[in-house]
Amino acid sequence: MRYTISLVLMAAASVCAADWPQFHGPNRDNKSADKGLLKKWPQGGPPRIWEAAGIGQGYSTVAIAGKRIHTTGSINGNCVITVLDMDGTDVWTRTNGRAWKKTYPGTRSTPTIADGMLYHLSGIGNLVCLKADDGQAVWSINIMRKFGGRNITWGLAESPLLFDDKVVCTPGGKEVSMVALDRKTGKVVWECKAAGDRPGYASPILVEYKGLRQIVTVMSESIVGVRASDGKLLWRYPHKVYADENITTPIFHEGFLIVSGCVRKGTTSLRLEVSGENCSVRRHWHNRSLDNKQGGIVLVGGRIYGYAEHLGKSTPWMCIDFKSGKNIFKSAPVQSSYIYRNGCLTYADGMFYLYSDDGKMVLAKATDEGFDVTGSLKLKDWGKRRTWAHPVVCGGRLYIRYGDKLGVYNVIKK
Repeated sequence: MRYTISLVLMAAASVCAADWPQFHGPNRDNKSADKGLLKKWPQGGPPRIWEAAGIGQGYSTVAIAGKRIHTTGSINGNCVITVLDMDGTDVWTRTNGRAWKKTYPGTRSTPTIADGMLYHLSGIGNLVCLKADDGQAVWSINIMRKFGGRNITWGLAESPLLFDDKVVCTPGGKEVSMVALDRKTGKVVWECKAAGDRPGYASPILVEYKGLRQIVTVMSESIVGVRASDGKLLWRYPHKVYADENITTPIFHEGFLIVSGCVRKGTTSLRLEVSGENCSVRRHWHNRSLDNKQGGIVLVGGRIYGYAEHLGKSTPWMCIDFKSGKNIFKSAPVQSSYIYRNGCLTYADGMFYLYSDDGKMVLAKATDEGFDVTGSLKLKDWGKRRTWAHPVVCGGRLYIRYGDKLGVYNVIKK
């Protein structure tokens, strides 16, 4: 591992209310708890604290816990988990088998950290539990082989979900769709019998509503709800998209699920109808305009924000109303130079961090008319690969993964 320290090295102030221990943060809603952050960036962007190079090719983002940074990359054909301390120095690296090497080679899944353990799922189905302090193996299985899983065109991409003493993943087999394993031993707690689909690329979420807990995820052709206590399939809602590219992680809020799909599939709101230990869903509204692909969506103040794939050459960043699904605005604060374009985002302290897949980022505030840009950053050495890793804001720092590098920037208000 090689790393460089910029001329301006600033320690993170006490602005972080929580770690970022999994994909999309503690609540898997892609919203940071940080406060006291910059509302405007200096020319050229926020100061870079350091950059780590050589972490491998991949699209996984970072998980931050215990004053350490965790990510993955493909190095010499292997799936490598890398852990850094807060100044970018190597702590340890471990291999999780071979990396995905077919279409768009590189790692996908982001590690999940809890109670001193790290969990990671590779693109070919290797699920490992390692000790977070030194990377020592605790247990491992291949969910494709053990549960008859069926891989997908671009490789498994979900980040493991933890709840109680369980870890959940989705092999998408003909007999077993989803499994919960004991976090400490890897032994099977329950299996959800087949919903009929292969896995999707999204990460599952835990939904608690009206006394019922369920795991919700997007499969290759549907959205499903699985009872968290025993793995019973509660409901299945068809969600067919182009090339089975169900990638966007769902959002849950006040009894409604929000899901989005690419190539004009659009965004759908589903109402949960809970009866005791059972649940069904019905469509509340559908918006065909916001067809998010892999950049994610964020719910803030009763509005849903995200990148609309079909609008990539015009005004791709959209805002729609959570209750009605009606369009509020279309905006173009930052655009990609690729023919087929995408963008991802995150949210912290009243501001949006919008990132195009050719290495450009802007800081922006949302209004009723669009995004007002208050700062921009262009990664000069982002390489030629698309940058699909979602940005993270935690502890007064902005983390941007691109190519085989990780850039860390100071975004604390002075």
